[in-house]
Amino acid sequence: MNTFKTVGRRLEIQFDLPSASSDGGLLVLKKIDAEIGLTKRLASCVRERRKGGWSHSKSKMLTQRVYGICHGWEDCNDFNVLKEDSLFELALDGKPAAQPTLSRFENGVGHRDLYRLGRSFAEFFIDRHRANPPKRIVIDFDATDDPAHGQQELEFFHGFYGHHCFLPLVAFCSVDGQDEELVGAILRPGNVHAGRRSAAVLRRLARMLKEAFPEVELVFRADAGFALPEVYETCEKLGIFYLISLAKNSRLLEMAEPFMAESRAQKEKTQEKSRQFGEILYAAGTWTTERRVIVKAEVMEKGENPRFVVTNMTGEPKALYDEYCLRGDCENRIKELKLDLFSGRTSCHKFAANSFRLLLHAAAFVLLSAVRRLLKGTPLARATLGQIRLKILKIAALVQKSTRRTLIRLPRDHPHAELLQQLLA
Repeated sequence: MNTFKTVGRRLEIQFDLPSASSDGGLLVLKKIDAEIGLTKRLASCVRERRKGGWSHSKSKMLTQRVYGICHGWEDCNDFNVLKEDSLFELALDGKPAAQPTLSRFENGVGHRDLYRLGRSFAEFFIDRHRANPPKRIVIDFDATDDPAHGQQELEFFHGFYGHHCFLPLVAFCSVDGQDEELVGAILRPGNVHAGRRSAAVLRRLARMLKEAFPEVELVFRADAGFALPEVYETCEKLGIFYLISLAKNSRLLEMAEPFMAESRAQKEKTQEKSRQFGEILYAAGTWTTERRVIVKAEVMEKGENPRFVVTNMTGEPKALYDEYCLRGDCENRIKELKLDLFSGRTSCHKFAANSFRLLLHAAAFVLLSAVRRLLKGTPLARATLGQIRLKILKIAALVQKSTRRTLIRLPRDHPHAELLQQLLA
């Protein structure tokens, strides 16, 4: 017992409340997961390799890890205590597994399992939109660093990030201007180029999308790390439009000089920031043909800021450049994946186990994104996934069991109690 003195009376605190949980939002996740079938789909991709009987199915353990990550319990160690949580037991239809069992599960996933899991995210996206085929899908790729936790398989020092890490490739799709949806997350060694394997991943994803939606228009956007001949050629061969940033070089700057001169003159005249847009035809030494390059010639108080975007699309340069800039939303989603859902917890020794962990965090992102879509039209419609956890999931719950029923009691004075009732209706 902890005792404190307050004004007029003694305050006593005891940690003895029976059958209580801090994760009342598990009820929301369980309901939505059952409706969209996410964890069930993912679990079907993992082959059962254990011999004899077992207490915890792979489906339950995968669901347990995804629900835990959604609620901020990103480590297997957390379940050494949470295995006694009555609400987790209810959400999983059985007692949660402890850390040793979960660790064996994560380290038992094979490369074929990882391939099937990777495809399942794109399949889930396709199935979600099959009833209303999209007219246009924008594909955004980006790379990010995943700091290493000691000496692990295929972790290396990366000069750009300045530390030892892995380098995941993350893929998103947005339908007809809607929010970005995660369709792929691939863990890569820490010493590879940002665009490594991107052409192969794009090729596979584009073929899946075109097979499902034959009339769809596909647009690929990426930063300069993906400005590779094999990426351009893949897009051109498959009929994909692209907007890809180009790193500055002396030849591009020379060709863009007429636009920069015009922008400088405008800046000198108005004493305000000036932006001019134009286009050039350019071919790097490794390219087989000239391609259209959009030029943004910008002069600001802090200096000159020329930018270049290679594209095979028609349209006004400014409109195309503005569309390229919308890929910034993909970076916001990666921040949610890393900061709100702790995707950097790839702390296993085996590379395959860390690849599986990344996919578990990606699954948590997809599940919480489904929650966010249900919040459309509410004050939390644009909330980050971290805010959704804080305001919807992390709620005290009292579990009361009797012979005939299980009663879950949630606080009536919670600021979003009415919204919770709507989600659980």
